[in-house]
Amino acid sequence: MTTVRIPEDWPATEEQARAVQDELRTRLILDEPGPPPGTGRVTGVDVAYDDERDVVAAAAVVLDASSLDVVAEATAVGRVSFPYVPGLLAFRELPAVLAALDALPCPPGLVVCDGYGLAHPRRFGLAGHLGVLTGLPTIGVAKNPFTFTYDDPGTPRGSSSPLLAGTEEVGRALRTRDAVKPVFVSVGHRVTLPNACAHTLALTPRYRLPETTRRADALCRKALREAYSV
Repeated sequence: MTTVRIPEDWPATEEQARAVQDELRTRLILDEPGPPPGTGRVTGVDVAYDDERDVVAAAAVVLDASSLDVVAEATAVGRVSFPYVPGLLAFRELPAVLAALDALPCPPGLVVCDGYGLAHPRRFGLAGHLGVLTGLPTIGVAKNPFTFTYDDPGTPRGSSSPLLAGTEEVGRALRTRDAVKPVFVSVGHRVTLPNACAHTLALTPRYRLPETTRRADALCRKALREAYSV
């Protein structure tokens, strides 16, 4: 387990954080297809909080993209680096997520975030922010549509519908199990939306949520428990 240190230049105010978002958003790459689904490695990242101690734990779990077997994993625990502000959640999570990724013994390949990319009020959610900082291809797969609207996709697995901010498509509502509530996919960095959806389907052979998210969620919760166990 890695102990997280918050960078000295990390934003301390909402105004500073929004300025960072505005600057980094200009570096997004949205016209690269990304790696083919089912090839190489794919990594899930997720975080868990202990609100009483003001602590966050992050996990990164690397899977073989074809078999979905675990290749490597790492965790990081540290102080929460930013107050809770809707639209600025990446600033709470990124120091720990970056530390967990840095602790991996192998390249992560595509990174799947439990959250949003372009499907964000400022079009720069965690997946985009992480992608720009690391240069890695990233996507966001969220459990709910945030503030955006969508028509219910068809019942069969693989059905999708646009996730909309007005008339702008910021992601897709994607059915990963027959007749089960969809997940909400958006691109982060260096991946197209169709490819992001294809990766999400490849990562959901049995459950609604991607295996990357399921495994990273379990690992960060375990790391948080173990950080304060006696």
